[in-house]
Amino acid sequence: MSAKRINTRKHTKRKRAKIPGEVPSKEDILAFVADNPGRAGKREIARHFGIVGGARIHLKKMLKDLAEEGLIEKRNKRMIRPGDLPSVFVVSLVARDRDGDLLGVPVDWDEEGGAPPKILILTGKGKGSQPGLGDRALVRLTEAESGPEADRTARVIKVLEKKQGAILGIFRKRDGDRPAYLEPIDRKQRELDIDPSDLKEADDGDLVSVQVTRSGRYGHPRASIVERFGSMNSEKAVSEIALHSHAIPHVFPTGVEAQAEAAKPVDKLGKREDWRQIPLITIDPPDAKDHDDAVYAEADDDPDNEGGQIVYVAIADVAHYVTPGSAMDREANLRGNSVYFPDRVIPMLPERISNQLCSLREKEDKPAMGVRMLFDKTGRKKSHTFHRVLMRSAAKLSYLQAQKAIDGVTDEKTETLLEGVLKPLWTAYGVLHKGRETREPLELDLPERKIKLKENGTVDHVYVPERLDAHKLIEEFMIQANVAAAETLEKKKSPLLYRVHDASTPEKLESLKDFLSTLNMKLPSSGGLRPAVFNGILAKVKDTPQAHLVNEVILRSQAQAEYTPQNIGHFGLNLRRYAHFTSPIRRYADLIVHRGLISALGLGSDGLPEGIEGKLEAIGGEISGAERRAMLAERDTIDRLIALWMSDQVGATFEGRVAGMVKSGLFVRLEETGADGFVPASTIGLDYYRYDEGSHALIGDKTGETYQLGDQVEVRLVEVAPFAGALTFELLSHGRIAGRKIRKSMPKTRRGPPKGGRGKTSPRKNRRRSS
Repeated sequence: MSAKRINTRKHTKRKRAKIPGEVPSKEDILAFVADNPGRAGKREIARHFGIVGGARIHLKKMLKDLAEEGLIEKRNKRMIRPGDLPSVFVVSLVARDRDGDLLGVPVDWDEEGGAPPKILILTGKGKGSQPGLGDRALVRLTEAESGPEADRTARVIKVLEKKQGAILGIFRKRDGDRPAYLEPIDRKQRELDIDPSDLKEADDGDLVSVQVTRSGRYGHPRASIVERFGSMNSEKAVSEIALHSHAIPHVFPTGVEAQAEAAKPVDKLGKREDWRQIPLITIDPPDAKDHDDAVYAEADDDPDNEGGQIVYVAIADVAHYVTPGSAMDREANLRGNSVYFPDRVIPMLPERISNQLCSLREKEDKPAMGVRMLFDKTGRKKSHTFHRVLMRSAAKLSYLQAQKAIDGVTDEKTETLLEGVLKPLWTAYGVLHKGRETREPLELDLPERKIKLKENGTVDHVYVPERLDAHKLIEEFMIQANVAAAETLEKKKSPLLYRVHDASTPEKLESLKDFLSTLNMKLPSSGGLRPAVFNGILAKVKDTPQAHLVNEVILRSQAQAEYTPQNIGHFGLNLRRYAHFTSPIRRYADLIVHRGLISALGLGSDGLPEGIEGKLEAIGGEISGAERRAMLAERDTIDRLIALWMSDQVGATFEGRVAGMVKSGLFVRLEETGADGFVPASTIGLDYYRYDEGSHALIGDKTGETYQLGDQVEVRLVEVAPFAGALTFELLSHGRIAGRKIRKSMPKTRRGPPKGGRGKTSPRKNRRRSS
């Protein structure tokens, strides 16, 4: 170790030995060791005190005497005082403090010297420095404040060992008396023999989790079954794979559940404003249980604001129940957001909170954070105010139910709401829509396909839900409420997590420019690009064969939205400032914004905790990562469900479009279902195909035959890998030659599924990015 790293500042006035044979006192050595824990070896001590020649023998004896007296210890050729920590050491992460930060203890610790010190762990920014509970990590001591629950603070250098959790796989029986075994979902893992003493009634082909009970260098390791999830054909089993592979927390600790059960409903007005006479309604999917938001609108009767509208948005007051540093708060921070599978939700908060106490249920008094917004006739927001209220939802409606009522088809519930509630809402939406058109956010048209499951959890069919004005109304009301929250907190100079969306990078724009040139379209090469520029391109290709292709490529050129305390605006929505306020039941970022409003506006004592400013950047990074993790898990689950659904369709032919490409082949998305599969380049004809990134095309070297993103093709399903969620296709169509599209002269024997045929819905690339 270089002597330059040794702390010599405190010893600059010490007398250094200049004569061979002269050595420092024991006190000097002990002081030097104390100032340089884990860095002071015999060589470093000699160099610091100028000990040379024969005097080194005396130094060696003195160090031995100090060790025998128990005043110093030798670890890895370095000296430390008993009870001291070296500058770099390994910790085991054993708990979290009240703020949710990780606490660790040294792995190498002599218990005779007392209980091991608790170390507050500071994580780095890289993927290799993000540990979790149960992991081991290499850390370096820092002088940062450790807080009341820790003795020292250290920063992660590298995660050394992830916690060995349960292994997920398929239970397989063997013939005869041979033990059953686990076929791991992760192909990198070895097969494991299953302990026959407790099989949990598992049948061949069931999904199970196991814990390794014996491992060795010879023979199969053995494991015992921890949990049986049932047939792999069920949605629960498939989503369980996603939860496991993406390490998504899905079991609430006992303390969190206990805190949720102990929470009491708000049944008194107290210091809250009374909004119970305002006929707020919820409009959600028909199966929703966690109702975050309720809305109401009315015309402004101010003669100076003719044609203006007043919009009320009430959001569940989660901050009342989930207080900073509580067990529920720490768990919500860890989860970051709820995760939605086709027929299952992994909530951020326990169901007693998310579906009962906080949910704005019909005809029940509920605490809420309300915002009253005033708009002029052009849709420009003139003012807004925030309120902590008690409200009562007048009705629970589905999107389709509300839309049908506006379209003239009412039912028993909507008949009474049509004139006084629904029509005023749609009038206000018409005004806000004018403001949206003036703002010109990015308007991509990429319909999202959904899966409908049967009662047994298997796929029934795939469909594209209709995009209704009811959806757009709620979306625009929520955007405006989010903007109001960001504006208020910024004005009050409150700590704030913005929802930001950066502009595209120069590299992505250059790639997009090259692609558009293949369609004889241009992208401005200078000046700041705004969403309106992309909208102009999309308008030119609307209702043309290239429409879907251009939407896809423009989407892929965009950055991904994230949470951060540094505001750079929201490019996609074309907003200067934006924050998430409207979904605190399912997003931790929104809960932070609620607490900010409570503190900034003096609405209670359950606002932001002290010192939150210094943690917001880390929290924003963590919950942005949790959001991406959830998106991947949701996509992987859909991929696997569809692969299972199509596993008996090998040999069937389908119509599709080229949805993506890489050097090794191209991805095809089926027209009827949106299922994605891969066509290896090595199986395409007799030519050698090269990937041209600029034109998003595979081009044959000899023939010039070209397959481009968006091309219509016919494919045959040749292989299904259900556990990986992968489909492999064989291409039956020729590409383009000199701009001309031709087909192979072969009979088309379609053996695909009947109308409404099978396919998987999620592409390899994310087709939608959350705003």
